Amino acid sequence: MESKPKIQYSKIAVISLAHLLNDLYSNYLPQMLPFLVVLYPGFTATRGAIIVSAFSITSSLTQPLFGYFMDRQGKRWLAYIGTLWMATMLSLTGLVHNYLLLVVLAALAGLGTAVFHPQASTMVNVLSRDRKAVLLSVFVAFGNFGFALSPLLLVPLFQAYGLKATVVTIIPGIIVSFLLFLFSPRDQVLKGAPPTLSAVFKSLKESAKELIAIVSVIAIRSLAYTGLLTILPLYFKYKNLSNIQASYLVTIMLAAGAFGGIIGGFISDYFGRKQLIIGSLVFSTPLFFAFLLTKGILSTIFLALAGSALLASFSVTVVAAQEAIPENKALAAGLTMGFANGLGGLAVIVIGHIGDVFGLTAAVRILFILPIIAGLTGIFMKSRPAARLQRQSQQM
Repeated sequence: MESKPKIQYSKIAVISLAHLLNDLYSNYLPQMLPFLVVLYPGFTATRGAIIVSAFSITSSLTQPLFGYFMDRQGKRWLAYIGTLWMATMLSLTGLVHNYLLLVVLAALAGLGTAVFHPQASTMVNVLSRDRKAVLLSVFVAFGNFGFALSPLLLVPLFQAYGLKATVVTIIPGIIVSFLLFLFSPRDQVLKGAPPTLSAVFKSLKESAKELIAIVSVIAIRSLAYTGLLTILPLYFKYKNLSNIQASYLVTIMLAAGAFGGIIGGFISDYFGRKQLIIGSLVFSTPLFFAFLLTKGILSTIFLALAGSALLASFSVTVVAAQEAIPENKALAAGLTMGFANGLGGLAVIVIGHIGDVFGLTAAVRILFILPIIAGLTGIFMKSRPAARLQRQSQQM
């Protein structure tokens, strides 16, 4: 009897560590903005937004294109070269003294993470065997932790040594790229029969309704998530909380969301993707309003639970898209982790305008309502048997 392929935990651990670093780098440029005010006379918030947007556009909206290419090629080197590329571009940002060149470096850096995410998530998908959702949740959680660590590590570095210290941030990128070179799965493991463009369009057409539902869920959830990261600090300041207190609350929400993603992946493997996505998102809205209506430690607990529920479906939606178009896993990852999240992120400017016109409280309440809308949108997703039931049927 042929033995069943084992889950390769050590390789998944290395890829997850690389994801932590990539998402730490993804939150790199916002930490530079206060220091750029000194470097560039007349530096405005709009100029800062252009720098961050240049990175966001190339890192998010190009991921489906890279995903399609990777489905055809299955080249593992794209993961470690993408990591090294982003580290190199960002390490140069503090050395230049030309604003246009800084924007170009930001855009080029975004290409590195756009390459990394579809390939890395596909690697985890292949290596996870029948535990895809829970292990992809671990992969995603590492990224969320990296995103949260960025201000804690970079701001003190820039404060102590100035923006020229960006050059040393290439070192972690070199180390992690080397680990990916040693431990990432070989090309023949990743590569099946390369899909033609016509086959991809056929696959997308056959799964169009389900993919539209999944992308819509992610875009609405991303708008809520990115909007909260943008508006909550302003709202807390409006409520006379100190910057330190506000940063602690946002960090608590992010950390709880990372743990929630792991728990959500585990639950979805046992009870189904669709059930987890709908239930967690619908449940997060009353938790957010409970945070708004209570005070003290109870309020903080509700915020942590709300953040956990909001991000419980983060990796599950990626797996759901990969199951919808199983022959195009990297494209599915690009559509979900890149394109859909990018759409939600770009819509944050609307929430900001609402805050300016109608007040920050109104903007926060709208953001709290969005998760339940995302959850109800998940009703249009296709129901599939839980991974636990699939394993049982295969063993019979």
